[in-house]
Amino acid sequence: MLVSELLMTSKRCDYFGESVIRDMTRLALRHYAVNLAQGFPDFPAPEELKKAACDAVMADNNQYAITWGTRE
Repeated sequence: MLVSELLMTSKRCDYFGESVIRDMTRLALRHYAVNLAQGFPDFPAPEELKKAACDAVMADNNQYAITWGTRE
C-alpha cells in the first residue's frame, strides 16, 4: 500500500490549487531560465542574519507584515 493511499485530507482541501511557485518553477525549467520563484542559496546565511531571525522568533515577532509595509 502506498503512503498516498493511507493519507486522507479534509474535503475542504479540495478548494486549494497548486502553488503559483510550482508553476514558476516548471516554467523556469521549461525555458532554461533562472528560477527566481524559490530561494536555493548555495552559501551559508550570515551569522548576524541567523541571530536576527532567532531574536525575532524569541520575541514572538512571527507575523507577515501588512501588504503595504510597516513604519519602523
